[in-house]
Amino acid sequence: MTTAFDPIDLSGTQLANRIAMAPMTRSRAGGGGIATDLVVEYYAQRASAGLIITEGIQPSVVGQGYPDTPGLHSAEQVASWREVTDAVHAAGGRIFAQLMHAGRIGHPVLLPDGLTPVAPSAVRPAGRLFTGAGLEDFTTPHELTGDEIRQTVADFAAAARNAIDAGFDGVELHGANGYLIHQFLAPNSNLRDDEWGGSEEARIRFAVEVVRAVAAEIGAERTGLRISPGNPYNDMDEPEPDALYTALVREIDPLGLAYLHILEAVEMRELTLALRKQFSGTVVLNVLTDGPTGPDDHTVIDDGIADIVSYGAMFIANPDLPARLKAGGPFNTPDPTTFFGGEAKGYVDYPALDTDRF
Repeated sequence: MTTAFDPIDLSGTQLANRIAMAPMTRSRAGGGGIATDLVVEYYAQRASAGLIITEGIQPSVVGQGYPDTPGLHSAEQVASWREVTDAVHAAGGRIFAQLMHAGRIGHPVLLPDGLTPVAPSAVRPAGRLFTGAGLEDFTTPHELTGDEIRQTVADFAAAARNAIDAGFDGVELHGANGYLIHQFLAPNSNLRDDEWGGSEEARIRFAVEVVRAVAAEIGAERTGLRISPGNPYNDMDEPEPDALYTALVREIDPLGLAYLHILEAVEMRELTLALRKQFSGTVVLNVLTDGPTGPDDHTVIDDGIADIVSYGAMFIANPDLPARLKAGGPFNTPDPTTFFGGEAKGYVDYPALDTDRF
């Protein structure tokens, strides 16, 4: 029986185990969106993960959605991420960069030169955003033109090339959680009636085009896609996700991607199983029942539901999570007050196991 602690060949990238660190926004980038020495330390501490998937990294200036998040669209940013990948590789780890364009989830005060958040349609999301100076209501985004959409696809491909130049083993495209790719997929955020919206075929087009462009740029074997069917986060509404995500996976499957990463919404296991059956490659699963992925959820590997399981909050507090899972604990408890922003506290100061005791 295959378990979470067995190695796996991820389209040519050898992983020591099947436990992935899920992408998590930590808002600790330095000025200019660079990865700092603290970021280097944070990821190197977690190199025992079979695969690290970084926090969301904006592929362009206008893709930023939160304060102090990093980018991969400048030479300085690429150089700073090289420090991270070198440290992770020196510790025996493997690391993919998650490319995340926030789309309408952002605010003009976070963007330079009078830029404003963009989206498939000019629909303001409900809710508020912490901008660094306090909470602000979301604004109505700029509706992307056809030319701007094509440029955005090109931005993803360019950022993917930058990721490889920075030493990443591959990239994950963030098509989940209400950000730009997801905004094209969902009927309440994509009101277009052109080739980019309206029918299910048109609504999946942007996701498919981004995946194809990135796969053509760096190789499908170094490209992953994250989706979250039916996830209402960031004011998404997908009342009938099954047909749309089935169509999306049908389109991308022939490309031979490194993996499909499913963030499972509550009561979506049936769709997860259907997508796993349809996707011929590696499936990464972030299990979401009535809370975060827990210490026993790695049994989805034993049960054949997924090939790799990803953990979020548990990896924040437990830098050596694979060893702790194998030992059955103990587990450090994450402190949510330090999840976003700050310095070392709650970031690189969680202790590893005392190996002399285990």
